[in-house]
Amino acid sequence: MSIQSEYDNRFYKVVVNHEEQYSIWPADRENPLGWRNEGKSGTKQECLDHIKEIWTDMRPLSLRRKMQEMTTI
Repeated sequence: MSIQSEYDNRFYKVVVNHEEQYSIWPADRENPLGWRNEGKSGTKQECLDHIKEIWTDMRPLSLRRKMQEMTTI
C-alpha cells in the first residue's frame, strides 16, 4: 500500500457499468456516465476488498453471454 493510499480518508462507493465491471468512485461525486451505484460504500480499502470478493469473473458481460451461446449450440 502506498503512503498516499494509507492516508486517503475519503469516502468511496462501488460503481458498476452495463458490462458488470466494477470500480470505485468518490462518494460525494456524481457517477460517471454509464456507471451506477452497486450498493457498497466505505473507505477505499473496504470498497476494493468488496470488489475483490464479488468480482470473480473479470470477463465483460457481453463476452460471457457470447461464450455461453457458443456452448449451447
